[in-house]
Amino acid sequence: MSLLAGCGRVADLEPAPGQPLPVKPLMARATPTPAELLTAPPYARPERVDELVRRSEPRKPDAFDLPPPTGSAAPPEPAGTDPDPVTNETGPAVPQ
Repeated sequence: MSLLAGCGRVADLEPAPGQPLPVKPLMARATPTPAELLTAPPYARPERVDELVRRSEPRKPDAFDLPPPTGSAAPPEPAGTDPDPVTNETGPAVPQ
């Protein structure tokens, strides 16, 4: 347990001895500091929007919320087509 207690030490992060900080990004005006590199940009942690419904309101009519024209039935087969018979036979494939 004594090893586990030692891993929670908090210290400033620094590059390894003899290692420089990362190079300046191409479009940046200056090389970022370690604190700037560790700070998350605003888009990484967007604010949450919790808009609670305080009272029930009817929905506005939606022109695109329509049932299918055939009453949700599958479209009929085109006239003049004969569906292929389905069999459970297995065997070599024969080209048609």
